[in-house]
Amino acid sequence: MISYKILKTVFLIFSPLIINAQNDLTKLSYDHLHQLYFKNVGNQKKQILYTNAYMTKAIRENNNIRKAKANYQMALFYYKSDENKAIQYLDSVIKYSKGTNDKFFPAAAYCEKGNFLKYQFKFKEAMINYNLAEKIALQTNIDYYYNVREYIGITKSEDLGEYDEALDIYKECFKYYKSKDVRSSKYSEDYQSIIFGIADCYKSLQNTDSTSYYNKLGYGESQATKNEEYKYLFVLNEGANQVLKKNYKVALDSINKALPKMIEYNNTGNLLAGYYYLGKSYDGLGKKANAVENFIRVDSIYKITKEMTTEFVDGYPYLISYYKNLDDKENQLKYITAYMIIDSTLQKNYRELNQLVYKEYDTPHLISDKERLITSLNNDKTKTYWGLGFSFLVIIGIGGFAINQYKTKKRYRSKFEKIIEEAKVNKKQEFNTENAIKIDTPKIEDIGIGEELINQILDKLNRFENEKGYLESNLTVQMLSSTFDTNSKYISKIVNVYKRKSFTQYINELRIEYAINQLQENNKLRKYTVQALALEFGFNNAESFSTAFYKKAGIKPTYFIKELDLTANN
Repeated sequence: MISYKILKTVFLIFSPLIINAQNDLTKLSYDHLHQLYFKNVGNQKKQILYTNAYMTKAIRENNNIRKAKANYQMALFYYKSDENKAIQYLDSVIKYSKGTNDKFFPAAAYCEKGNFLKYQFKFKEAMINYNLAEKIALQTNIDYYYNVREYIGITKSEDLGEYDEALDIYKECFKYYKSKDVRSSKYSEDYQSIIFGIADCYKSLQNTDSTSYYNKLGYGESQATKNEEYKYLFVLNEGANQVLKKNYKVALDSINKALPKMIEYNNTGNLLAGYYYLGKSYDGLGKKANAVENFIRVDSIYKITKEMTTEFVDGYPYLISYYKNLDDKENQLKYITAYMIIDSTLQKNYRELNQLVYKEYDTPHLISDKERLITSLNNDKTKTYWGLGFSFLVIIGIGGFAINQYKTKKRYRSKFEKIIEEAKVNKKQEFNTENAIKIDTPKIEDIGIGEELINQILDKLNRFENEKGYLESNLTVQMLSSTFDTNSKYISKIVNVYKRKSFTQYINELRIEYAINQLQENNKLRKYTVQALALEFGFNNAESFSTAFYKKAGIKPTYFIKELDLTANN
């Protein structure tokens, strides 16, 4: 599982002060110039302007540590856009800050440089820079020394697979933080991050009891300090640990509690981990279709982020075998191709360290299967050429096709605008959702169910809607009646009378209403494939999702997403 250490160096290095601005920027204090730089994140021209003023002031005063900090700001400026340029500026930071005995530099520059090199899979160079950082920090800033030690531990555990060595480092940090006030704002997050690292290492080493111990410890600390994100990271990690213990139902419960929080905090790495271990849990319970749903979600995230790790790739052999058994050649070929691309990328990035992907299928086998499938699919296409030719002639003969398309497009646009307006109205009405459904006597007599029982089932249906229980895939009226501890016929009758629709229609419309809201609010979801969206909103496949969406909204989900993106861009 992937942990994320939030870098606080920038905020520790500088302590911004507010003063009145003057016409000559170099007359402003260094702290004020630094503050202006960060107030204008996204405005590159202004950021360059303030950094240049910072550098000019430092050169004029021949202040090396300030020159270093100006170069550090430039390194941050190129943090995401140009890693090599950022490294160049960090080298300048190191040059100007050597021998200054500053609390953070050049240690922070070496550490940041190590991070960039690690992202480029240059692990040996990264470790050299981490070691230089810890050597300097040991003399100038003992707290930062243990931050660097944690970066080394993360690299060894998550990138190099050296779990025993990483565990020793984490325990060294754990011992240090135990001597501090670990409930204080200064140390609490660092302490919890270390506990997570220890738990995750033990999980990778298959020591499930120790993993549970540290997950429980971390959960207690995060709850005491009200750190919700870390609390659910420990819940998720324990869910993954329960998969290793083969306690699959317990694992599902923990992972399903944590996943919404990973989405809320945009923690993509652990969202991927959650879906992967959901797949493993369902596989352990013999629910292959559910396992496939979640491994497909993992694939969807891979396609968006392009970030790959050895821990979560063995869902691909599972997908390949699943579709092979179904004789679904297209999907089999699709996931063989995806798996080969990931395998090739990981082998290239980790070649120097000989860290290769675990393969249920070796590469020659994959290549052979891929070629065979392509040949088979091409043969199938050849057989259909005459049929396609005939269909083409029929299509040519259809008059007024272009006019019909124009009218359809116009009608779709009108329906799209109507959906958006209805969504706005529904949001205003959400504040009145507590209004109870009034039950009249004729309806009670018509369906032959007592008033008290009707009220109970309606209350449960309201809770079911509020808790989004309808997102569970393969949901049936029998499953819901079992959850409600009542008769399935009662639920069917009450839904027919009080919701004015069949049970299937009721569930599908709830899912589509939720899908419409989520697609408007979360632009990342709009990048998912229709298949992945179908699984996200409780449907078994893209076709059933598209059909239900069209019945409810009058347009296809692909058209709706396209129009949302166009509206957002405009």
